[in-house]
Amino acid sequence: MTTPEDRTDPLTSDRAPDLTPDRAPVVAGLLLAAGGGRRLGGRPKALLVHRGRPLVEHAVGVLRAAGCEVVHVVLGASADAVRERAELPGCVLVDNPEWAAGMGSSLRAGLASLAADPRGVDAALVSLVDQPGIGAEAVARVRAAYGSRDSLAAASYDGRRGHPVLFGAGHWAGVAETAVGDRGARDYLAAHRDAIAPVDCSDVAEPYDIDTEADLKRLE
Repeated sequence: MTTPEDRTDPLTSDRAPDLTPDRAPVVAGLLLAAGGGRRLGGRPKALLVHRGRPLVEHAVGVLRAAGCEVVHVVLGASADAVRERAELPGCVLVDNPEWAAGMGSSLRAGLASLAADPRGVDAALVSLVDQPGIGAEAVARVRAAYGSRDSLAAASYDGRRGHPVLFGAGHWAGVAETAVGDRGARDYLAAHRDAIAPVDCSDVAEPYDIDTEADLKRLE
């Protein structure tokens, strides 16, 4: 039987978070890995091979190495194949049946999953599966920008904002409300530009995407 509590939207719930003084904040990794690789002939990006293993494994490993003990991975294209071929122990795997609608749907699904996590997540560190040039050092720098559930920070590359992006839980409902199509959180970030703490990662990472056949040469 479904109760009113079961129907509560975790992103807009007014249930008080666990903010006991001795509780360490939980900054979770949120990996968006649902893309179908349209410009790659329909090869799901999560299953592209990098260093001998699926790219999604590499991306999860980066989040782990940067200190994210809690990791949620949003799957979409060929989700069953990703589950079968990739080793993602300890990760929460989130299915997004609307993945073809764009990154916004994956971001909403991921934030909803984090909001429902019983471990009490205080911030989401959002990264993309198709950016293998962004390693653990850059991700750790952005993770370290967490100060409270109202934190908002993003990696910066030669003055341009990129990933990963850190959203304190206080921003999740607003992000989800504006995340549509392929714009992801762009509209929300534009509206809160002055609140974003830039974290320069130009010296330790390259924010290229694996989008086309020509980009595949960047994979190892």
